[in-house]
Amino acid sequence: QSALQRAALIPHGKILIQEDIKMEKYYFFSYTAALGAASAFSWQTYQYLNRKPPVSINRVGLPLGHLLRDGKLLSPPTRRYECNTLILGGGAAGLGALWYLAKHNHRDVLLAEGFERNGNNAAYTSSDGLKAPSGAHYLALPSKESVYVREMLADFGILQSDGSFRETDLVYAPESRLLYQDKWVEHLLSKEDTDSKRFFDLIGRLKQAYGNDGKKIFAIPIALSSVDETWRKLDNLTFKQWLEQEGYNSPELLWYLDYCCRDDYGQGIAQVSAFAGLHYFAARNSAETVLTWPEGLAHLSENLRRHAGLQEGWQWPSENIIRLEKPASVNASAVKIKPLSDGRIEVWLRDNAKGETVAVTAQHLISAMPLMVAARIIESPEKFGLDIPEYAPWLVSNFELHSFPKEKNNSELAWDNVVYGSQGLGYVVATNQFIRVARPERTIFTAYAALNHDTPQAIRRKLLEASDEELLRLAAQDLLTAYGEGFWRHVAHVDITVRGHGMSVPKPGYLSDEALLKIRNRNTGLLFAHSDLSGYSVFEEALYWGVEAARKVLGKGQLE
Repeated sequence: QSALQRAALIPHGKILIQEDIKMEKYYFFSYTAALGAASAFSWQTYQYLNRKPPVSINRVGLPLGHLLRDGKLLSPPTRRYECNTLILGGGAAGLGALWYLAKHNHRDVLLAEGFERNGNNAAYTSSDGLKAPSGAHYLALPSKESVYVREMLADFGILQSDGSFRETDLVYAPESRLLYQDKWVEHLLSKEDTDSKRFFDLIGRLKQAYGNDGKKIFAIPIALSSVDETWRKLDNLTFKQWLEQEGYNSPELLWYLDYCCRDDYGQGIAQVSAFAGLHYFAARNSAETVLTWPEGLAHLSENLRRHAGLQEGWQWPSENIIRLEKPASVNASAVKIKPLSDGRIEVWLRDNAKGETVAVTAQHLISAMPLMVAARIIESPEKFGLDIPEYAPWLVSNFELHSFPKEKNNSELAWDNVVYGSQGLGYVVATNQFIRVARPERTIFTAYAALNHDTPQAIRRKLLEASDEELLRLAAQDLLTAYGEGFWRHVAHVDITVRGHGMSVPKPGYLSDEALLKIRNRNTGLLFAHSDLSGYSVFEEALYWGVEAARKVLGKGQLE
């Protein structure tokens, strides 16, 4: 027994051995202090190993977007110019129009980039030789109806003369995996059951189904779909309502369908049209694989620029007539659009860097901006029937890693990695497309989150007010589920892109939206070109409307 233990047994009135007790107290408090120091050291070590990395937050278009909305960027033009063709917006639609015009020898074209070069779905980031998307990350293999996409891919050498796709542009295996019940399983539908077999048997039939007008019921671009009312009436229901009507109850299938809708439309089965839900699966003949690149769809945007011969960094001339032998771009955003009585269109362009405003009067104007922006800056927008759609908010977050985290059960890292039951959409690996004998030392994991746990308006408010720490935790939710808090020790930097108006949502009624139908059919002067015209946002739709606008400038008819 120790002296302290012995002291506890001494009857009252007995004399304690004071020196013995003093020594034991000394050792006891020394040991307690040592434990405290060790505990503090362990906590400091834990904090160091799991410390949060530096974070960069990019709230796209802010604060300039809100200033534009509120009319606070309107300052009188300092110079005036005239040009042949002006394109507003450097996203897929604007660049698609530019590529098609230049290909058909119409090169007297000025492109105003807008707030973001390679806007929205085609944006990307880079760090020390690594590239990763801050927008969309893949392109599905084009359907027969996606004529313009096939033509573009052929121009780039991606679609080869024998009809095959260049191997280096196809996603490398393993393509996808799902974290289900704490284990990684192959493919994103966790199991095949009676409901899933019944659903995909239906999809197999719908892929080959044609309406009474001879057109495919579900086609991409959607403007080429059949107008047969037998299936179009599905647009009166949400996808969830239709699934309930048809008796689909499998939790795994319903989660998978909800995930797919959030991935492509930004909202889930409870928000999107039943037609849109089925269109996601039935519009493409092949779903075997996809085309992808480390920088995502920016790869296609950069090729569109190159094939158009676009001059970047072009400077305003001293004379007031702009004549271009090759298309040129300016780092400017439109702040006012005014149709003139002679059919031309006056546009005020604000230099994004200098704040200077110039006025450009164009013979042809292609507005390749989101309809939300166009409706704010066009004079008398009601004359064009502009209706602002609902947009889904997104987070696209790039986690730059200096080393790879350990995988559960030694599973092999895939290109697309998804967590079952999560509000997030998983993460893709930028270096998946690298062919090497050994894994690279560094990589970037791009995490996606389509935020639909509240109304889009409420979520946008929260995103504006959120701290860096709150955004980081939201962005990292799937990565922390997959790797635990130890994931942070592998992260060198995080780049978070907040897209408050990421993509328009195909809610019930989007197929018969009178405003969209009206602006689709415009044929002179001010033309519109954006995926918003289809009621949802994918590259194929954006390119289609960009090329359709270019064909109208060239005097060609609509594709049938």
